[in-house]
Amino acid sequence: MPADPHLSPTSAPTRGTRTSAVEVRRSSRRRRTVSAYREGDRTVVLIPARMSEAEEQRWVTVMLDKLAAQESRRLLGDSELAERAERLSGQYLDGRARPASVRWVTNQNTRWGSCTPAEGSIRLSHRLQGMPEYVIDYVLLHELAHLLVPGHGPRFWRLLEAYPRTERARGYLEGVVAADRLPHVPGSREE
Repeated sequence: MPADPHLSPTSAPTRGTRTSAVEVRRSSRRRRTVSAYREGDRTVVLIPARMSEAEEQRWVTVMLDKLAAQESRRLLGDSELAERAERLSGQYLDGRARPASVRWVTNQNTRWGSCTPAEGSIRLSHRLQGMPEYVIDYVLLHELAHLLVPGHGPRFWRLLEAYPRTERARGYLEGVVAADRLPHVPGSREE
C-alpha cells in the first residue's frame, strides 16, 4: 500500500481498455470532483476520501467508460470505420453489404447515420464518436443493412436480428436523445 494514507490502490479489469489495473486515490482535500487519467499501464482514478465503496465502484466504472470514449474518439478514423464495416458485414450479413465508402461526417445533427445505396456510401455522425463500440457497430450495421434493403420494413429488421446488442444500442441512443431534450439549468453540474 502507498505511504500516503489518502491513497488506496485497487486492481480491476478495465473492460477492454489497454490497461490491466486501476488505482483509486482518495483525497481528503477533494470534495466533489472525480477525475481519471492513464499512467503507464494503469488507470488512476481520483476521488473524495468520504466516498463509500459502492460510490467508488460506480465512479471507477463511469471514469473508465469516459476514458475509453476519449481514446476511441482519437483512434477511430475513416479507415478503421471501413474495416469495421467489412467485419460487420461478414459477421452478420454474410459479406453481402459492400460499401464503396464509409466515413465520419459533421453535418448530421439529427440522425446517427445515413446511407446512399445507389452510391454505396455510408456516413456516420461525428456525434457517435466516443460512444460505446457496440453502439457504433449497431449504427454501422444498420446502414450496411440499407445497402441490401433500402426501407425499414420487416425484411430490413430481420437483417438486424442477428446482432445481439440491437435493443441495447437502440436504448442507449434513445437515452442520448432524451437527455439532450432535458432542460439545462445554468450553473448546476453533477461532478
